This record gives sequence, structure tokens and C-alpha cells, in this order.
Amino acid sequence: FPEYAGVTGSLAMAGLTAPKLLWMQQHEPQVFARIASVLSPKDYLRLLLTGEEVSDMSDAAGTLWLDVAKREWYAPMLHATGLTIEQMPRLLEADQPSAGLSAEAADALELPLGLPVAAGGGDNPVSAVGIGAINAGDAFVTLGTSAAIVAITDHPAGNPGSAVHSFCHALPQRWYTMGAMLAGASCLRWVTRLLGQPSEQAVLDQVHAELPVDQPVAVSSPLFLPYLAGERTPHNDPLLRGGFMNLAHDCTPAMLGYAVLEGVGFGLLDAMNATLSAGATVNACALVGGGARSEYWAQLLANILDREVYTLHGSELSACIGAAKLGFLSIGEGAEWLKRGMAVKARYQPMPAVQGALKARYGKFKGLLGAAQGLRG
Repeated sequence: FPEYAGVTGSLAMAGLTAPKLLWMQQHEPQVFARIASVLSPKDYLRLLLTGEEVSDMSDAAGTLWLDVAKREWYAPMLHATGLTIEQMPRLLEADQPSAGLSAEAADALELPLGLPVAAGGGDNPVSAVGIGAINAGDAFVTLGTSAAIVAITDHPAGNPGSAVHSFCHALPQRWYTMGAMLAGASCLRWVTRLLGQPSEQAVLDQVHAELPVDQPVAVSSPLFLPYLAGERTPHNDPLLRGGFMNLAHDCTPAMLGYAVLEGVGFGLLDAMNATLSAGATVNACALVGGGARSEYWAQLLANILDREVYTLHGSELSACIGAAKLGFLSIGEGAEWLKRGMAVKARYQPMPAVQGALKARYGKFKGLLGAAQGLRG
């Protein structure tokens, strides 16, 4: 099916459900033959709570089996992996009720029989609902173990050739375009261990003291490729690996720490450019995830992405709040809460004085890709 990526919103990638099931079919055929239905973890929990096999559009979009424009299962891709529509759960929008709590679950949990269970959604789109990213043009950066840039659209807008996903949002008639990195703030944890530092904050403090974010960094300073777990957007290469380049005797722990922060930022710039190539709009970006705790990193990202970056109070709870909003919507309440985002904690504007040096360093960063690809095992 040469056209499948345009229908499903993504190329076949190792982390998606369909390729995993294809692997199971080839390597564990006896297990594959026993499949009655395929459910995501949250949907399996729903099965235990209600006895119903149901999923939502946003989670289903991550399987590679959904026609993301029509928001229905795509039979040709199911057949390509040896499955049928009959083995798929019923689909709902994330703001719809899916079923009521069964007698057995109600008794075990001491909750009311028939308590509504909302359809729910995937982590990124539900987090988007939590921070108020619900309209076309809204965008945010997640900087956790992995990293991503997400732009909300009012139509499917993917670019499979650059490994840009277009998936269903957790709200009807909305989609999101996403450029994803496989390693984000985990790179900072890695270099903290590598340098023998007591904490990530200790590394950040050294970087801040030695390399102020409002001053240009020398083009000759070390560079870092953040491909510790391979890369998704725009390279779609799980075997790609990272590393430092341009090391010298005078390199300090702070210089290596800075290179890691910058390298993740350059990876996000790659992802943003790929997202823009799909037709999405990226203006100001909210920054969420563990990396958002660093003011230095937030300012560096604003400088690299050439966009306003802002952090939010309580953004670590965005998925919980988004799920609560969808739960209220599923019982016909809380529509007015949907438009409410989170209070802005701080705003960071691009600093023109440092952007020339960053652009030069980004050019060198991109030039290292070929060498990294040549080292694959």
C-alpha cells in the first residue's frame, strides 16, 4: 500500500502498534493466533472496569491502523498485519462516554454501579487539552525523557517523508502534527552521570556560570548529536547514535553540558522545520515536561527556535487536568473549562545577539549527520 502513510498519518515506525503486531506474527505466531482483540493499556483497563472493548480516536491514531481523516479503522492496513476490523475496539471521540462501571468493578472499587467511564485519550493530546492547546495554531514543546513539538491543526497535516506524524486530537474535528525526538531531557540525565555530577541541577548551574545564555557561544565549542536512542523526526532511523564532536584539551564539564542542551534544541529545530513543511503553524510555544523547570534551557530554546517560549504553572499536571476536562465533557458538563489554559509562569523571547552564532553552530550540527549515519552498526 504505497499510499498508506498518507491515510494513517505516519510511516511505519518501531514504536507504533501495527509494526509490533507484525513482529509478533512473524516471531511468535502461536501468541498472535490467540489474539481476540487489540487494546491499548488504558482501553484494557476500561475492559476490566466496564466489560466493553472501546478505544478513542487519539489513541487509535497511534496504531497505524486508523484512517486519520475519516476517523475510522483502515481495513487494508489491518489486513496487511493479519487482523480484521472485527478484532478492533469500537471507536469514540475522547470526550464521549464509553460505558458504565460494571457491577463487579463497582463492588471491588466501592463506587456507584454504572458510573460513567469517559473514552479518554492518548498522553500528548490529553496533555494538550490540559494546557488549553485545542485550536489550530496552538503549539507546545514537550521536553521529558523524549521530546516533541506539537502543533494543533483543523485538518490532517503530516509529512511522512520527514517522519512527521499527523494524528487525531482528543477533540472532534481537530488533529495535531508532531515532530518527535527519541531522546530529550534524558540526554541531560545521561551527561550528568557521564560527568560524575551529583545532580542535573549541578550541571545546569555550571553551564549557567560559564556560558551565560545571553552571550554567543564560540562556533568552535563542542557539538552534541542527541541520538542516544536513534531518532524519529526527521530521520526515522532507530539505529542512529549520538556523540560529541570538536572536543579539545580545554573542554570543561560546563561546555559538554551546554552542548547537550543545545543539541537537544537543534534536534527540536529539525523537528519544527519538518512540522512546518507539513503545513502546520508554529507560533509561540508552551514548554512542558521536566525540562521546563530550567529557565536556562527555556531561554536557549527560544533563541534556537526563534519563537517565544513560555512555561506554565502546574504543567506537570497537564495530562491529569486534560483527562478531567474530557471526563466532564463526557457527561455533558464543563464545556466552558475547555478554553481555559494554565497560568503563564514565565515568557522567553529570542535574543538576536546570540542567534547568529547559534545559526552557524546549527549548520555544523546538520553537517555531522552523514558521519553519524556512516557509523551505524
